[in-house]
Amino acid sequence: LRTHSPRFVAAAPAETGGKAKKRHPLKAILAGGISGGIEIMITFPTEYVKTQLQLDEKSATPKYKGPIDCVKKTVGSHGVGGLYRGLSSLLYGSIPKASVRFASFEYLKNELADENNVLDKPRTLLCGLGAGVMEAIFVVCPMETIKVKFIHDQTSANPRFKGFFSGVRTIVKEAGLRGVYAGLGPTIVKQGSNQAIRFVVYGTITEHFQGGDPAAKLSTLQTATAGSIAGAASVFSNTWVDTIKTRMQGLNSHLYKNAFDCAKQIYQKEGLLAFYKGVTPRLGRVCADVALVFVLYENIMNLLDQMMPNL
Repeated sequence: LRTHSPRFVAAAPAETGGKAKKRHPLKAILAGGISGGIEIMITFPTEYVKTQLQLDEKSATPKYKGPIDCVKKTVGSHGVGGLYRGLSSLLYGSIPKASVRFASFEYLKNELADENNVLDKPRTLLCGLGAGVMEAIFVVCPMETIKVKFIHDQTSANPRFKGFFSGVRTIVKEAGLRGVYAGLGPTIVKQGSNQAIRFVVYGTITEHFQGGDPAAKLSTLQTATAGSIAGAASVFSNTWVDTIKTRMQGLNSHLYKNAFDCAKQIYQKEGLLAFYKGVTPRLGRVCADVALVFVLYENIMNLLDQMMPNL
């Protein structure tokens, strides 16, 4: 019988005599940043489509019939490059977001793990929650606000933002720093639950793949599979929060008094299913996102361990 609970293994794949090696948060900053930058360049088109569908409020003549129609109309009007509008705002944020997430998780893991540097489920949940809250406050909320406003602006009749820095200056000038933190509450709920769910599910699945041997190494396919399932679990759990967050951060955010008022208006005007608008493209992006990030993170961390064995 196994006497230990599922643990998060991607952050500590190197084992010595059954004991997991501690990882320095500085390595996590490097590995997380590189992983996050590569991932977003691959998966951004699905994020673009998801955001467009969530911003497309119910009306007599909705702009898009669904994800495929959104892609067709965007490519038809702006070419394939149109699916990458707003990439700069997310790229500039994805690198520090992944860095903060993994560094926070590694720090908390080092503090809460047992003598073998292993986390049980409750502590994995707590570390994931802490990592998600940290990334939400310091990176995700301002990044997401800027991204949503950029995408929303580019679909208007007369776009005002000429570039990333020009757009940021305009947003801050008109709404102040408070405007950049629109939807902070839903963002904290979304990111905190995201990482709590993902780290726990990922740890549980990887333990299954290891067959009870905590020193067993996982293949790239196993890591990607565990990451995809963990990503899907988070999508089905909190897409409703993501929709509220997106509406709160759009150019029409002034229509809502707060997150609760936003949720109330969505339900009254569009019905319950409106909270799951964009779930298909989000599912595709998040599954690829989490799988890619975990695979990249593990491999980059292994490389850093070889390059900097004493850190």
